[in-house]
Amino acid sequence: MGNPIGIKLQLLAGIYHPSTKILSSSLPRIGKHRQSRRLVLGFGVSFLSQFTNMSDGAKSFTAFAARQKGAVEKVLENVEWPEQFPFKDEDFLRFDELSEKQYDRSPDTTFYESPRFVTHIDDPAINALTKYYSEVFPPSNTPGVALLDMCSSWISHYPKGYKQSRIAGMGLNEEELKRNPVLTEYVAQDLNVDPKLPYEDNTFDLITNVVSVDYLTKPLVIFKEMSRILKPGGLAIMSFSNRCFWTKAISIWTSTGDSDHVMIVGAYFHYAGGFEPPKAVDISPNPGRTDPMYIVYSRKLSA
Repeated sequence: MGNPIGIKLQLLAGIYHPSTKILSSSLPRIGKHRQSRRLVLGFGVSFLSQFTNMSDGAKSFTAFAARQKGAVEKVLENVEWPEQFPFKDEDFLRFDELSEKQYDRSPDTTFYESPRFVTHIDDPAINALTKYYSEVFPPSNTPGVALLDMCSSWISHYPKGYKQSRIAGMGLNEEELKRNPVLTEYVAQDLNVDPKLPYEDNTFDLITNVVSVDYLTKPLVIFKEMSRILKPGGLAIMSFSNRCFWTKAISIWTSTGDSDHVMIVGAYFHYAGGFEPPKAVDISPNPGRTDPMYIVYSRKLSA
């Protein structure tokens, strides 16, 4: 019997643009049996499968989403990963890089040049994330504890009044970073141009990244850097929803659905090396009614 997780990752890696066609003649085989078209759609085009898998066409997407609450938490359980990183370079292209229109091809520094003092997920999702942070963060003002908010902005969604002697932020817009009250320091850096994190080895106890992992075009390099700068046993928390700047999100992300996104981020942790097996948590506060919110996290292996 073939490895179903490996096949799933290979399918994900092959769907890198919305125009990609999945032909029945190209479906992979498990043993002597070809996988069904429905299976491929469920893995590669989750948005479509959310409707085709419903027995009653009149059922709402809200009802389906509510029924699936917590399902993503099982995605990373007992994964048998393929030996090699399954994604291709083209999976990390963005729409603006594929576009024939010159005005679509803006570097990230230009796209984010003007500050956006807005939030990119709704209030229930923000509250759910803040509550999750309050449950897993080290207590406020713990001596020697250092945090990094990667791809940060004017707000980090940390618990109200949360403080440590060092909370570093990295982002693209300096004006936004200056306005972030939780940060004790910041660096403006385009990680898609320079993915090396400007910190010493074994520096941070915790790294957070909020609704930005889908914009990383060199994720494996960055996750290896995260492992380098985390202290042994340090925690990395990647949170994401289903919202994004479409032209800036990588193509493998915009071509797949929520459960696939969990698998993709889990793969980053696994293939970067130096991390414990990643885990997923669904903290969506009102499935199908407000923005979903997912966590994929892992700890750096202890020395």
